[in-house]
Amino acid sequence: MYESTKQKVANFLADESGPTAVEYAVMLALIIALCLTAIGSLGISSFDMWSGNSSNIDTFMNGSGN
Repeated sequence: MYESTKQKVANFLADESGPTAVEYAVMLALIIALCLTAIGSLGISSFDMWSGNSSNIDTFMNGSGN
């Protein structure tokens, strides 16, 4: 019984599929974080652009422009 447990532990330590799965999970998490950051930044930029256009249109429509 002791040899069986010892062999199972040795097989577990020699198996490299576990660390590979962890590495893929970390890479996936970093890619998702990067995408969310990029989308958030793009959203803020486009909101600022459209807000500026909206105020310019309002000014023009109200006759306050030149």
